[in-house]
Amino acid sequence: FQNEINEVPFFDIQLPYELALKIFQYLGKAELGRCAQVSRTWKALAEDEVLWYRLCQQDGYLLDSSIAARSCWKLALKDCRAKERTLRTNWKNRIGTVSQLQYELGKILCDVHSCDGVVIAGYTSGAVRLWDTRAWDHTAPLLQAVQGPGDAGAPPHVSFVRINSALAAAAYEDGTVSVWSLMVGREPIHHYQHNQRIQALALGSEGALVATASGFEVKVESPDDRGFWQTTETFEIQKLVNFLNLVPDVTGRAVAVAAAEDVVYLLKSQDPGKVLHSVYGQPITCLDVSASQAAFGVKSFGWLLNEPNQILLYNLETSQCLKKLGNSLGDFSCVNLQDSPPNMLVTGNKDRRVRVYDLRQSESLCSLYGHPLGVSAVQMDDWKVVSGGEEGLVCVWDQRMGSKLWEMHARHPVRHLRFSSHSLITANVPDDKTPRGASLDDDDLTAHRKHRGIIYAYEFSAEQLPSESVLPICRSSYDEVAGYNYNIGLAVPYDDI
Repeated sequence: FQNEINEVPFFDIQLPYELALKIFQYLGKAELGRCAQVSRTWKALAEDEVLWYRLCQQDGYLLDSSIAARSCWKLALKDCRAKERTLRTNWKNRIGTVSQLQYELGKILCDVHSCDGVVIAGYTSGAVRLWDTRAWDHTAPLLQAVQGPGDAGAPPHVSFVRINSALAAAAYEDGTVSVWSLMVGREPIHHYQHNQRIQALALGSEGALVATASGFEVKVESPDDRGFWQTTETFEIQKLVNFLNLVPDVTGRAVAVAAAEDVVYLLKSQDPGKVLHSVYGQPITCLDVSASQAAFGVKSFGWLLNEPNQILLYNLETSQCLKKLGNSLGDFSCVNLQDSPPNMLVTGNKDRRVRVYDLRQSESLCSLYGHPLGVSAVQMDDWKVVSGGEEGLVCVWDQRMGSKLWEMHARHPVRHLRFSSHSLITANVPDDKTPRGASLDDDDLTAHRKHRGIIYAYEFSAEQLPSESVLPICRSSYDEVAGYNYNIGLAVPYDDI
């Protein structure tokens, strides 16, 4: 019937079908539904696949699909919106599965990072492990390190680990750096050495870029056109680096932002020592960068000079300060700019509060109180905020209501926190990497379980039910309706044994 329509009645005139379709493309979902009730001709026009395919793309669903991939895009949009509502309900009511990712028994967790559901962890044994939380078995292959001729003793501890969609990198206590490809295998594809201890490690969000800071030197490594890795940039600065980030989505040469005590450097090949911000005696407490901006916390002298601690927002192209956010007596301990929605920023402070800012105004939109020892990690999206504290507490907040939805607690501080639409990765990393053994005379200081740290992987997707994610002996028979606050299918045997 639709293919036979040549002209569409539009009040007192007849329009060609293509012209009427161009008019209908300005209507939303509700308007198209009303127009479909006018007549058979308007119904065929309002349910045209081109219109619903465009609406599905505008809402962010099935972006990689072509218009020929589905036979009914109106039904596809309805299914996607229903899944999103179910997913939000699961987040709010804590319905899903939780798994513990631990492999190196008796060793201390040193650092954790994750990207797209793949988790990398480094231990005091020198081992670097990978987990793919998208697979049901959560295997943890070991990434092998480069063995030198003098490596007969105990391997060095892992200082930092980073991962993106293609690469994994680890820095060790002895100043060595190993880079692995997630596509090739477990052998490192690149390895280089610093003369001193590494203070910071950064990995580009996309592509093959690794930056490390050791002593007064910042080094950037990347492969050439033939795939051979080499040092592309070396920057000499005057102070020890505390924070290091690579600017994402930069074409050509690498651009890095480094915070060294009370100075923030913008490191480019054209201007290697450019100072973005410097105030003597006011150290930088946290740093995050996006494609065009940098946000960092500045610790001031407080009431002595009537300048409380603030978050400064700089434009990386003009090197100008855009905003001064916050008015807090506590130090800002973490900031998340890159993962936040447009014009939004979320921060954590040692005064136990999580603050959400709109970059178009100076005052915070909401202030959430809930971490007794201070906030250590934060992330937000358009409706929720997830925060981790020094006391080991992970809290999920409803941003618009300003209320806590639920919380989970572990022994050690939360050092890594990353969530997507359907999953959440948290890591509780101990501060003490060398605890004493069972007795004072124990030479083998094998750490007790309480000292090791732990990684949690939460899955809230309705497509992966709790009974499908764990082994049969570990499946819970608890199937209470949504709304109860503890209805997670735990991956531990306590019901069906």
